[in-house]
Parts: sequence; C-alpha cells; structure tokens
Amino acid sequence: MAPKPLRLKLAYLYPRLMNLYGDRGNIITFKYRCRARGIELEVDELERGDKFNWKEYDIIFMGGAQDRMQQKVAEDMEKLKGKPLKEAAEHGTVILAICGGYQLIGRFYRAADGSELPGLGILDLHTEHPGEDAERFIGNVVARWNGTTLVGFENHGGRTYLGEKAEALATIVSGYGNNGQDTTEGALYKNVYGTYLHGSLLPKNPILADHLIGIALGRRHKGAILAPIDDRVEDAAHADAVRLTGTGGIIG
Repeated sequence: MAPKPLRLKLAYLYPRLMNLYGDRGNIITFKYRCRARGIELEVDELERGDKFNWKEYDIIFMGGAQDRMQQKVAEDMEKLKGKPLKEAAEHGTVILAICGGYQLIGRFYRAADGSELPGLGILDLHTEHPGEDAERFIGNVVARWNGTTLVGFENHGGRTYLGEKAEALATIVSGYGNNGQDTTEGALYKNVYGTYLHGSLLPKNPILADHLIGIALGRRHKGAILAPIDDRVEDAAHADAVRLTGTGGIIG
C-alpha cells in the first residue's frame, strides 16, 4: 500500500493589507520547505469579507501593516474572523503573527493620538504608542530562542507589554524587542507565535520555519516527522545576519 501523501493547508490572512517588509517571503519559505520534503502545502489568501473556517487549516499567518490598515483589519476581525481565530488558538492550530498582526491578537493597541484599537486577546499583552515624537524601534535584531538564535529586522513605534499569561518568544541580544526595556521579543501561547521580526522572518530563520511546520505536520499526520534538508546556504545567510549586528560570537 502506498504511503498516505502528506498535506497541509495554510490561511494567509489579509495579504494585501498586511504585507510590510516582505512578509510574503514567509509564505514562500513555508512552500519551499514543505515541497523539499514532499509535503503538499495549499495556501488560501483571505481578505476582508472572506469567511474563515479555522478547522480547514493547519497554519494561519498574518503579517504587518500601518495603523490605518490595522483599523480596517480590526473591523473585519470583529465581524468575521475574530471568533474563529480565537477557537483556532485554543485548539492548538499553528498561528504566526508579525508586527501589526502580532499587536492585533493582543488585548488592545493604543495609537499615538490616544485612540484605542481593540484586539482579540489571544495573547495576554497590550501595545501602546508613546507619541509621534517618540523614538521608533528600527534596526536588525538578534534574539535567543529555543537554544539557538533568531534574526530579523524591526520597525515599530508601539511598545508591547506582556501580561501574566503570555510567555516571551525570545530574549533580546541586540535590538529593542517588545518595548526596549525588558529584553523580551515576541510572545507565545500554545501554538500561537507573535513577533516584531520582519525581513522576512522565516527565510532568515529556517529552524523556526521547520519548528512551525513540524508542529502542524504532527497534528495533521500523527507520527509524521520532518526529514532533514540541506540548509548550508540558509545557515550561512543566518550567520551573516547575526554577524552584521556585531554579535556573531553568540551563535551555537
């Protein structure tokens, strides 16, 4: 009997509104790393007004956006996608949310003008922009994660503060992270991963891409594990990104 084909399905939420700093590169990386292992990855792009059945998907992705776009997305979430996203999170679906998407799955985002945008509360955190005159957090980032390093590029004015129920995704070595004060970067709850790292995130961090694919694959196909692939080029690119920050000695 032929082995059962390995298949995963990904929901890319708001690809036109939430796609700053090459966030689509994360989708390209998911596709490439699945294809290299013979895993069929189907990607659905869901915009405002599109209904969303979370049970169809193994991975859900949201990228970053400016405040004006976040307002439009927040309205759609309230009407259509918020409830299924919360259910997906509680049932262990893999969710990756970057920058603006990360802020929107927190409890709220308070903009520079003092207006408040409600979030979904999936992650126990909130974000505040200290004002138009405040320093933006811009630059390359290196952070410790799961015994290795993550690299990326951040550009955000908001300061994110974790609540008691949120776990930091990583610890800042170089860069600002969530708020420039407590060395936290991103947040984690069940299989929900939030981060400020653009650039794109997953091409520079194949180990994180495989971590997320592996979780999704194990949930969809019990006992399935990821076969190794040749990552010499990807690892060299990651190492170069770390060295650019002057923290090359922390690798390993």
